[in-house]
Amino acid sequence: MKDILTIAIDGPAGAGKSTIAKRLAKEYKIVYVDTGAMYRAVALYMLEHHINLDTENAVVDALNLVHIRIVYKDEIQHIYLNEEDVTQKIRQQSVGEGASKVSAYLPVRKKMVMMQQEMAKETSMVMDGRDIGTHVLTDAKVKIFLSADVIVRAKRRYNELIDKGESADLHAIEEEIRERDYRDMNRDHAPLVQAKDAHLLDTSNMNIDDVVDAIKKIVEMR
Repeated sequence: MKDILTIAIDGPAGAGKSTIAKRLAKEYKIVYVDTGAMYRAVALYMLEHHINLDTENAVVDALNLVHIRIVYKDEIQHIYLNEEDVTQKIRQQSVGEGASKVSAYLPVRKKMVMMQQEMAKETSMVMDGRDIGTHVLTDAKVKIFLSADVIVRAKRRYNELIDKGESADLHAIEEEIRERDYRDMNRDHAPLVQAKDAHLLDTSNMNIDDVVDAIKKIVEMR
């Protein structure tokens, strides 16, 4: 039986989960699975088909029409929604907000979790999201909970949008992050919470290299 390394990274929006997960996957030469991208793909489908994200029944009824595939090209994850590469489209801010809403619906989460768990049985991977260590990969070899001050997270998102040439309002982004935190932490199913056996890392005053080095030390201890 091959030795499979699974690293679960959880935390709120803007804590740096995806950036850190990608770096770790590259360092260990293992697969990176962006679970948030999968929920974003669901939200994108609903938005493009004018389905009300606040109406659970409408979202669930359309769920069977959503087919998601993850393809790796040159070590980069591409998300296919019904055979269309939507890797870039799902990064729109409206899609991110929509993902937070659809991820609160149990049938949506069940469908995504089943896909993620099947992948983890056969492949070493880094997976990041809101409930990876507490719900999706409960037996992960290493669990990390990344956190950071809300203002710091808002500035990171603001700078990211500005660097892309997009317009952004720092105050509006901060409020949106606070609202997403509240929704994620108070949803009925698998809310955002630190797993009991997860290592907490506050990244407010840490750069990417600092965080990666800290996690690598934790992996080595395990």
